[in-house]
Amino acid sequence: MCKRWKTSRREIDLSRPRVMAILNVTPDSFSDGGRFAELDLAIRQAEKLIGDGADIIDVGGESTRPRSGPVPAEVEIGRVVPVIKAVVGRFDVAVSVDTSKSEVAKAAVAAGAEIVNDISGLRFDEKIATVVAKHGCGLVLMHSRGEFESMHSQPPVDNIMSEVAADFRRSAAAAVTAGIKRERIALDVGIGFGKTLEQNLELIANLDKLIAEFREFPILVGASRKSFIGRLLGGAAPDERLSGSLATAVVAVWNGARILRVHDVKETIEAIAVAESIRLAARR
Repeated sequence: MCKRWKTSRREIDLSRPRVMAILNVTPDSFSDGGRFAELDLAIRQAEKLIGDGADIIDVGGESTRPRSGPVPAEVEIGRVVPVIKAVVGRFDVAVSVDTSKSEVAKAAVAAGAEIVNDISGLRFDEKIATVVAKHGCGLVLMHSRGEFESMHSQPPVDNIMSEVAADFRRSAAAAVTAGIKRERIALDVGIGFGKTLEQNLELIANLDKLIAEFREFPILVGASRKSFIGRLLGGAAPDERLSGSLATAVVAVWNGARILRVHDVKETIEAIAVAESIRLAARR
């Protein structure tokens, strides 16, 4: 299992699971759209997330919820750059930018971001790899299928485990070819992106199989408040999915995830601390 992840500013110790906190500065994200679109509200939320124990703040300026559309790069830059500058200037915390555009990645890195989180796994804009390689950033490569507008409407593949593994091999190879060092790459299984409820569950349940193949890369899971949890909980709204989100986080960590991308930081940290203690005790 991978024990460290390098960014442009630090080395993140993965001997324990780390939490990447979601900070959406968009008007239309599925769970918290519009809540932190103003700079002072975003800074206050970042302070809360850090106080709750977040290891990474992931700033996003473009919603990737179903039926959302892409926004122009200049709009996305206008949303994320002021927040990144403010967070980096006030707190000693790793900051990630959630984007699939190289122009946004470049501006975010100049503002202080040290990780680029690309939901397309370098499919939408391969020049992101050039930005990351030049600045020595950390890079998250997520599995997804289709174009931006059709990511959530792709027909399901027959074998999701093979599909994700094949895409990990492709995206990691593309990153390394572009000059990105392996110790800077993390892989995200892409929960909720073009996958059925059963496939989301299958990925979390069999995460250890992917980890066995991709041991040199930390695996990230972002299942927090996703719609499949709402379905399992009888149609629960996004802000009513905490229990299900914690359950997926615990199982993901038990199966080897090293990074969790979440909305509810304090609760997640407490849940995985207990899960990790039990997991380690079972190995004694």
